[in-house]
Amino acid sequence: MAEVCHSCFNRFRKLLVRYEKLERSFVGLNHITAAIMAFRKVKLTVNTIYG
Repeated sequence: MAEVCHSCFNRFRKLLVRYEKLERSFVGLNHITAAIMAFRKVKLTVNTIYG
């Protein structure tokens, strides 16, 4: 499972090579990446009235 997580993180090119000077910026980007990955796993069911 860890290999899958690392490969997903490597798809975000900004994280692949660390350009940030501050550690808190890098950690923040890691949190945003984890949130995006978790959001993509959620099955989205939308009840539309129109359409």
